[in-house]
This record gives sequence, structure tokens and C-alpha cells, in this order.
Amino acid sequence: MHEVIEELEKKRQAAALGGGQKRIDTQHSRGKLTARERIELLLDEGSFEEWDTFVEHRCTDFGMADKKVPGDGVVTGTGMLNGRLVFVFSQDFTVFGGSLSEAHAEKICKLMDQAMKVGAPVIGLNDSGGARIQEGVASLGGYAEVFQRNVLASGVIPQISVIMGPCAGGAVYSPAMTDFIFMVKDTSYMFVTGPEVVKTVTHETVTAEELGGAQTHSTLSGVCDRAYENDVETLLMVRRFVNYLPSNNREKAPHRPTPDPADRLEMSLDTLVPDNPAMPYDMKELIYKVADDYEFWELQPDHARNIVTGFVRMEGHTIGVVANQPDVLAGCLDIKSSIKAGRFVRFCDAFNIPILTFVDVPGFLPGTAQEHGGIIKHGAKLLFAYAEATVPKVTVITRKAYGGAYDVMSSKHLRGDVNLAWPSAEIAVMGPKGAVEIIFREDIGDADKIAGRTEEYRQKFANPFVAGSRGYIDDVIAPHSTRKRICRSLAVLRNKKLDNPWRKHDNIPL
Repeated sequence: MHEVIEELEKKRQAAALGGGQKRIDTQHSRGKLTARERIELLLDEGSFEEWDTFVEHRCTDFGMADKKVPGDGVVTGTGMLNGRLVFVFSQDFTVFGGSLSEAHAEKICKLMDQAMKVGAPVIGLNDSGGARIQEGVASLGGYAEVFQRNVLASGVIPQISVIMGPCAGGAVYSPAMTDFIFMVKDTSYMFVTGPEVVKTVTHETVTAEELGGAQTHSTLSGVCDRAYENDVETLLMVRRFVNYLPSNNREKAPHRPTPDPADRLEMSLDTLVPDNPAMPYDMKELIYKVADDYEFWELQPDHARNIVTGFVRMEGHTIGVVANQPDVLAGCLDIKSSIKAGRFVRFCDAFNIPILTFVDVPGFLPGTAQEHGGIIKHGAKLLFAYAEATVPKVTVITRKAYGGAYDVMSSKHLRGDVNLAWPSAEIAVMGPKGAVEIIFREDIGDADKIAGRTEEYRQKFANPFVAGSRGYIDDVIAPHSTRKRICRSLAVLRNKKLDNPWRKHDNIPL
């Protein structure tokens, strides 16, 4: 038996070496950790249990029969993350460049199937050159098998992708279908076609970083939710982030007790909104000041900055936050912000996370670029997401809520549970000046008359009390009591039950 155990240990050591010490050194020289080092850093110490350590590819073409490495370029298994079960796969770039073979894909599929059975998150650490060319269509079939599981797991268990190296071609679609994507600056990139193909087809000269680097995807495209400086920081941030999420769609996110009192008053909020309605302010200040311990985990902070999304805790419970940002584009909704917020609202609804909405929106961004880009359909995505959501929804209107954008931002008409407003709220079809210039078009030449009419309109409609008189606003509250009122509302709604009509699935305006 001792000899057998010794042989087992030798095989395990061979598997642990991956592509060999030389390639491990190369990986380190690029500022990247190995697949197993990443798992050790991500999971609680000593908790990782590896699966399929000795799986090898079955390809015999192009001399591959003589090139077999235990594990076949991906490390899979289970472990504990902050004391909670997670399933992890980590692609090993030292083995065939982390390329995906049929056996490689089978390992990932097996892991995902089991994760769905037990209801635990899947975290994928991606570092792969793409499909293994030597296996031809078998590797493409492997990708499709993974894609199918991504779709089946969507809305059932949280799926997190961490891009820690190249991710190109078909490899990008699996992360794209997961819930959140994190990237590492300077060492990771994602694109469907690489710089060489782009140059051949479109004659554009572009680097891999410019085409699909972390900076590009966290600012321009919105593909990436957060980007960090290196492997270590990224993995430590993922450890923190997972604490906000439930293990599956039948559970609630973990509760974290806090010494921060639910009835804390924040007097500085009384002066947050400027007296001049045209002056901007930072909505994030409000989010931080109402959250437990002044903590806010923002998602996509550098993309579509006119809307803010992320997670806070209120009385220890995870809450999803969506907020217009008056500091950017006056808080207007546009194509990118509608997509960003719509996807976030749908995630929260899928995983039983209540949604808190802060509203200061003058409307949808006008212009030919927006209209030709499909703002009608894209804006409808956010409307659809709020309307179908059955989780608790609390809305606070701080200042402007004009036109269709008022409806879209979790209004009472879209089954908002508790809708509050500050005294500074202006709820109307449009701003006073624009409304007066339409209603009293014949007086446009008379500045004094228009000014008087504008003030008259502001007094009559640009306040929360008309909406309050119709029951569209549940209460007008003092800004300093916002945290207290939100916490109380969420406590009332904690056991809310609401079902949508039965259907196979909805048909969101994609």
C-alpha cells in the first residue's frame, strides 16, 4: 500500500506542476499567478478539494498523443469562501496555453452541473488562449456545452467570471453570460477577434489592450464590472464581493450584524440638494450616508456614470441600489445607463435582493445619436426590469422626476412598494420652463410674463404634493431621516410575496 500511496503522490505532484517549472516561471515573470496559486488565494485556507486531477485529453492528432498533462489545463473543485461553499475552476495557462479541449470542457461542465444541484455559486478564473486547434470541432462543441450550462444556471446560482489573462474568440461568450465580470489591468483582455484579424479586415491598427483590455471594458463597453491592478487585489476583492450575494435563488444573502443604528439621522443631507435646480450634486454622497457603516460596493463605476449601481447593506441585509447621478449628464437616462441599470435590476430580482432607487432624472437624453441607437428599445429594458421585479422596491425622489423617466425609475405605477420624496422633489411631465413655453406659447416674447408663469407652474406642479395627493408618493420626508425611513420600509417588506402570471419566460425588449 505504501508504494501505491507514493505513486499517487508522484502523480499529484506532476499535476501540480502543470506545464512545468519553466512555464510557471514565465507566468510569474508576467506578473501573473498560476491556476492553483489563484485558487489558494481566493478560497479559505486549506478548504479546496480538487476534482478530476488526473483527467487527460483524448486527442491523438498532430502529435498530441505524446503531450498529455494531468488536469488538461484547468483546475476544478470546491472550497469555502468566507465559510460558504463555492465551486471554482481555474484555467492553467502553463498547459497548452490554457486552451479548451473536449476533456477540459467536460471538467467545467461537471463542476457547473454539481453546483446547480447543491445551489452554490460558480467562480471561473479565466486565462486561456481559446479553443484547442488540434481538436477541431470537438473543442468548439466543448464551448457550446459550457454555454448551455451558463444559460441553465442563470438566475439559479450566482456566476462570477474573473478574467486573469487572454480570453478571445468563443471563450468570451461564457463570461458574457455570467452575472459579473472582473478583470486585471494590463494582463487580461477580452475580444471576439484579435488585433491581427481587425487589421486584416478593417485595416485598423489597434493593440490588444486598446481593443479589449480592462480599461476599455470597464469604461467604454461596460463588459467588465470592476478592474483591479493585479491578480492578488482582484482575488481579494472577489472574496469581499461574494459576501453580498446569496448562494442561490432560494436563499437570501448573508446577514451581517452592524452597530450602525437603523434610526441614525444624517443632518448633512438636508443641504445636499442645491437651491438652484440647475446645479449638480453627487448622488453617491447620499448612498454612502444612508448605508450601513457608510459602505457601498459600486459596480461599473466608470461606465455610464450618469447612473449608479451597486450593493449596500441596510440593517445588515444586502440591498441593490440604482441611482441617477446629477453630476453626470444631469442624471439623464440614455442607452448605456438603461442597459447597465436594467441588467442590475434583473439580477437583484432573480436573487431575492431588495432594490433601493434614488431618483433625480430630468428625462431621457435627446439627440439623433440616441434615437438612431435605439433609445426607445434600450430605455424599455430598464422599464421592463422594474415592472417585472417582485422583490421589495423602495424609491426616494430627491429632486427632478420628469416625464417618462419618472415612470421608469421604479414609480408607484410599476409596483413600487414604498415611494418617498424629499421636499425638494419636482414631479411633473417636464421642467417648469419648458412646460410654460409650450402651454403659453403666445407669451414667449414677454420675458416677465414667462417668468411669472414659470414660477406659477413651479409652485403648482414642481413639488411632491400633487403626486402625494394622488397616492403616487407615500410620504414626503425630511432628508436627514432618509436612512431611518428606508430601514423601516425594508423591514416591513422583508416577507413580501408577489408572483407574476405564469409564462414560459418573458420577452424583454432586447
